[in-house]
Amino acid sequence: MSYKISVVIRNKNQSDSLAFLLKNLKERYFDDIDEVIVIDNKSTDSSLDVISKYKAKLVTIKNFSYGGSANLAAESSSNNIVVLSSAHAYPVSYDFFLQIKLKFQQNSNLAGVRCLHNSNDYKNYINNISSKVDPNKSGLIFCGSAFNKKVWEKHNFKADVQTFEDKEWSKRVLGLGYEIDFSPSIFAYDIKRTSKQKFFRFKNEVIGGYQLWHTDFKKTVLLKFFMFSILSIIKRSIVDLFYTFKRFFFMIKFIFNKPERF
Repeated sequence: MSYKISVVIRNKNQSDSLAFLLKNLKERYFDDIDEVIVIDNKSTDSSLDVISKYKAKLVTIKNFSYGGSANLAAESSSNNIVVLSSAHAYPVSYDFFLQIKLKFQQNSNLAGVRCLHNSNDYKNYINNISSKVDPNKSGLIFCGSAFNKKVWEKHNFKADVQTFEDKEWSKRVLGLGYEIDFSPSIFAYDIKRTSKQKFFRFKNEVIGGYQLWHTDFKKTVLLKFFMFSILSIIKRSIVDLFYTFKRFFFMIKFIFNKPERF
């Protein structure tokens, strides 16, 4: 198996984040990766100019799906190690790609590696909770992590799942005897979603959770969830208003009673 690395980035109208990511890859990891590909979903901002500036390979996807874009990432890659990311995720640790490569060199049965970016990752990594025990939080995540193209050639990603295409693939290949491991490669996940985008993600995760983990909801549970959400919003609003007044009165007091300067 060749251990060269292809980095494939999914993007839609995130030109600023994409520029930062490509700059990061060029300036800090130039010698560690073999190619950079951007899968762009009909961006209308300056993303195409950014891709051209940093001389990344452009692949356009018109009918986006999570699994379909992951398949396109594999198809477009020249190398066996494919690091799949999004424009709003960027590597932080200096040896990010070297650690990924080392994991594949050490284990020929490896289907993929999950990199680290949140508390769940760190806890499962430090506690050595394997993907076989927890395929959800220790399985593959298709943002900043890597998969083995040789395994993908035998077992494609499902293009018809609503979301969790990474979890579905993890569960499937683990059942076939492959392995998924953590890599101590740290990346940042930096995105601010609108309420509309959050709702879109929520819908996908409910449907995906039902398809993959068979998560079901009873009417009584839904009613409790709704009431709890409303009460939480009211509580946060009251607390925020209380501390808004406290800050206001503190600043008035501060203006008329300033401490001694050093």
